[in-house]
Amino acid sequence: MCFNALISNTDDHPRNHAIIVKARDWRLSPAYDLTPTPQVSLERRDLAMVCGDLGRFANARNLLSQSARFLLSEGDAGSIVEAMKDRVKGTWYDVARRVGVAEKDCERIASAFVYPGFDLEQIHPVNDD
Repeated sequence: MCFNALISNTDDHPRNHAIIVKARDWRLSPAYDLTPTPQVSLERRDLAMVCGDLGRFANARNLLSQSARFLLSEGDAGSIVEAMKDRVKGTWYDVARRVGVAEKDCERIASAFVYPGFDLEQIHPVNDD
């Protein structure tokens, strides 16, 4: 959920999440169908699925609003979000280039990664009903 928000993956529908079962062990599948989507808005990006108290808003505050559902304190969840944000911000370009993404294409998608609005507080909740 956090990674989707950090890369502006607006194609995060339920069929892009899976669990692998071996014997009696359940594990989250490796990530797939991840699509960084650069957009015009620097303040707000929405995911396809509701991810917090503020609906689909892809920002840290909204993600952290559901930390208890993942059995995490807000402080622990905040540390995870910050670490993931730093990792994505610091590595996306090198990873993209290493797997063959052209320099001009990296320039086109750069605004998808850790967009400025990810850290902004939202004043008014959005009704996604």
